[in-house]
Amino acid sequence: MYESRSQSQSWPQSWPQSDGELPDEPYYSDAVHVSPSAPRRRRRIIAAMSLAALLIGGVAVDRVAAARAESRTAEAFQEGMGTAERPSVHVSGFPVLTQLADGTLRHVDLTAHDIPADGSTRPLPVTKLTVGLDDLKTSGSADDAHARSVEATAFLSYEDVSAALGVQVSQGDEPGGINATATLPFVGDVTVSAAVSAAGGNRIAFEDVRAVHGELIPPLKALLDKALDEPVPLRNMPEGLGLKSVTTTGDGIDAVFVGHSVTFRPSAPSTV
Repeated sequence: MYESRSQSQSWPQSWPQSDGELPDEPYYSDAVHVSPSAPRRRRRIIAAMSLAALLIGGVAVDRVAAARAESRTAEAFQEGMGTAERPSVHVSGFPVLTQLADGTLRHVDLTAHDIPADGSTRPLPVTKLTVGLDDLKTSGSADDAHARSVEATAFLSYEDVSAALGVQVSQGDEPGGINATATLPFVGDVTVSAAVSAAGGNRIAFEDVRAVHGELIPPLKALLDKALDEPVPLRNMPEGLGLKSVTTTGDGIDAVFVGHSVTFRPSAPSTV
């Protein structure tokens, strides 16, 4: 005769009990349910990561191409203009690779310093030149460094202007003007004001000269006449640029140039 099950024994607590009936199969309350959508999410994540890697790699390759184009442009400018240092160059637009394939960069910004003024009786170097070039050919040669259109600003420091003219030049009291001071030992000094303007042949003219301090005696007047009577040519600008306007600042003179079909060669001396 079989012994009856002890009353102290019971079904595992994890088994559901209902009306005293035994479950058909064991029940485990801590079973893990895996969603069928999980593999699809993993595949989407892997695909997104792969696409991101391709994009990052493409951007990196394009940046390398842009850096090479910038280096070649800087080299062409230095070769064509005879600057002591290479300018800084930035190629705009993305991607650059397609622009290089077309042989033309859509827009390039260039900044150069200390452009010499050889071949002038009153050499006036450009202290700083900032240039925006549109549709620049990408051959890398100074002879072929050619842009469809250009806008540039040549900054001439008062220190460089003073050295070129032989008198001390500073910002004037009136907008668009300068003060020029001539000094002679045992004679004294005199300061005059003059309006600055753009003249033909890429020249800077000084007009409406008036004494503002001191006596304009003949020796001092001769110095100022030599410095200011004739416009000063800017003969070291890229070929094809024309002087549009001139303004004065606290530190120097800004000369704005525009042009079409511009190359990285100094313009020839003008006879205007």
